[in-house]
Amino acid sequence: MNTELFARIAQNLQLKPHRVESCITLIEEGATIPFISRYRKEATGSMNEVEVAAVAEQYQKYKELEKRKESILSTIEEQGKLSDALRQRIEDCWEANLLEDIYLPYKPKRRTRAQIAREQGLEPLAQLIEKEYFSDEAGLRQRAKSFCKDKLESIEEVLQGARDIVAENINENETCRSAVRREFQYTATIVSKVVKGKAEEADKYRDYFDFSESLKHCSSHRLLAMRRGEKEGFLRVSIQADEENCLQKLYRINIRKNNASSRQLELAVEDAFKRLLKPSIENEFASLSKEKADAEAIAVFAKGLRQVLLASPLGAKRILGIDPGFRTGCKVVCIDAQGNLCCDSLIFPHPPKADPNAAGKEILRLVDTYDIQAIAIGNGTAGRETESFVRSLGLPKDIDIFMVNEDGASIYSASAIAREEFPDKDVTVRGAVSIARRLMDPLAELVKIDSKSIGVGQYQHDVDQTALKHQLDLVVESCVNAVGVEVNTASKHLLSYVSGLGPALAQNIVQYRQENGAFRSRKELMKVPRMGAKAFQQCAGFLRISNAENPLDNSAVHPESYAIVESMAKDLRCTVADLMKSTDLRARIDKDKYSQQAGEETLKDIFHELEKPGRDPRKALESFRFDDSIKQIDDIKVGMILPGIVSNITNFGCFVDLGVHVKGLIHISQMADRFVKDPSEVVHIGEQVHVRVIEVDSKRQRIALSLKNN
Repeated sequence: MNTELFARIAQNLQLKPHRVESCITLIEEGATIPFISRYRKEATGSMNEVEVAAVAEQYQKYKELEKRKESILSTIEEQGKLSDALRQRIEDCWEANLLEDIYLPYKPKRRTRAQIAREQGLEPLAQLIEKEYFSDEAGLRQRAKSFCKDKLESIEEVLQGARDIVAENINENETCRSAVRREFQYTATIVSKVVKGKAEEADKYRDYFDFSESLKHCSSHRLLAMRRGEKEGFLRVSIQADEENCLQKLYRINIRKNNASSRQLELAVEDAFKRLLKPSIENEFASLSKEKADAEAIAVFAKGLRQVLLASPLGAKRILGIDPGFRTGCKVVCIDAQGNLCCDSLIFPHPPKADPNAAGKEILRLVDTYDIQAIAIGNGTAGRETESFVRSLGLPKDIDIFMVNEDGASIYSASAIAREEFPDKDVTVRGAVSIARRLMDPLAELVKIDSKSIGVGQYQHDVDQTALKHQLDLVVESCVNAVGVEVNTASKHLLSYVSGLGPALAQNIVQYRQENGAFRSRKELMKVPRMGAKAFQQCAGFLRISNAENPLDNSAVHPESYAIVESMAKDLRCTVADLMKSTDLRARIDKDKYSQQAGEETLKDIFHELEKPGRDPRKALESFRFDDSIKQIDDIKVGMILPGIVSNITNFGCFVDLGVHVKGLIHISQMADRFVKDPSEVVHIGEQVHVRVIEVDSKRQRIALSLKNN
């Protein structure tokens, strides 16, 4: 492997080169990010998932750069222009922009103005002009006149053709491109104007009708908003730099004398900048700024998605789920502690078909028949009204009632996954089941839904969709493996995100389970079709088996470390189960005695897991109630202090659900009595907050909130 590559990645990420090398070696061997960060800490120096993912991303980026180098070398070699020095320059280049600059003179082009001029034999004249050969105008024109033949009828046409060649050479000159690029880096401004005649139609983009800002200081949400407006045909967006500075730099690079040739060079420089260099570098910076904005937006989305996926679960309870509605009624389902559908029903507690008596009796009957322990109510249309109705029924106090975020439930209910799970049920039943299961275990249910439909993030449809999917898949994989998966109850969709599995092996596990009954040990996983030693190594530590013969099978201790724990138990003359139950026994373990069998970090993780085997890292679920007096936006007044739940975080603030179907915004400037750079430093999605109302605009359906004390 390439030691210089390891050193570059290490320098970029502020990591040690030998740790980076170990990490990349593991990646090349097929190890997953969760496995490396959890079970190979000695090799990587305890890199966390974020660091391992960053190494993997940089490694992939450099591999793609290497492929590009190979393609460029091959193309230049075919032209017979590949010298040893040029080969060395290309092989030693590690910057994509610089690599393309080196390649530009050799890059196959469509028929340019310069190419036509070369075909007309004007290259010798262009070379003389570049050398500033002509001291006087008469000599220049005399030489130009000698090229007047065929289609070149005038001296002006000849000089124009020569300048076209010079302009293309300037455009392909690395020094010239670097000079213009540096000017854009320091002075580039993003400018947005409304398209003529579209002002009324484009009202939501009013802030960008006549807007300009330093490109390097433009926030991702503003840049993405402008690009969306441009895509929809309402805005014209451009990136501009100080043109005079750019031209002065190009003059200094290309012009050394003051003669007739110099004046031709000056014209060629201006043409090269305006026609070739400026559009090229502007496109480059437009692309780079979009990539940067995408990366920031994707990072915000990923952080929000992680918080939603790791929301507090109620756990294995018998739940009554309600998908509320007015006209179509409320669909009610009951699920058992494993999430299986027991029954479904339809009630009409609200107008226009209101029958609250029958609806109440049906709820009470279902609660009694299925020994319901909790009730989940979707927070969409009629959600607050349904919650009030259910609370009025006088249910036993030990039955908790929860409002559940139903974003994406309708997407799930119409999906192939839902049809496969409930082929004989309609979308309303599937939606209600999803709501109930979200209360039981948000992670297990939300993995079935496209992450973009979960209701977090900003501009998710405007960013690079491939990059977005890659990052969100990493987040889902990370969350699933952080929590661990019960192999005997998990759906194939949840299992598919377990380290080392994927959809095919997940399906095989479910199929094996259906044909042979519950797994009794992790070792039995090796009997699953296509489960090889590598896949088993990657997945085993993240799969849990309750009530297994070996209690370690229900922990995060990897099977490769079982022998260590068994040695500890043997030395203390007890069983592994005794060791996991007894604090006193664990206190008697001489850790140094086992340092030959495993590294310090692995032993530390083993001891941590023996203390709390299979512990769920998610917080316990807390009950919550909106203000009963607030049902719609018109009930909200400036100065009120209201309870709410943070529903989404962006990099300009966060949105809070107050129970009125209009989310209130806490702008970043209103998040604390101090400067806040990142809203996620102050709040997290799902957090219960008390906010002060500072503005209500019923017409525009906007509510401004504050977390400030003053």
